[in-house]
Amino acid sequence: MSAKYYTQFILTDADYRGGNEFSGVVELSQPMDMDRNERDIEAVLARNFDLQQNAVKLVSWSRLH
Repeated sequence: MSAKYYTQFILTDADYRGGNEFSGVVELSQPMDMDRNERDIEAVLARNFDLQQNAVKLVSWSRLH
């Protein structure tokens, strides 16, 4: 069962220096639990922006119901 999260994040890649804070919804294939962490969301966001995972810093997130 998938789970959607509302996220706020910063892109640290040089192409986004002027406006680097974003928000959006991320859908994970499984809900986050003790075995998963914020890096899963950062990985999805990085793939969507075609960036390395370390170029995304998650500021906040909350699960959508």
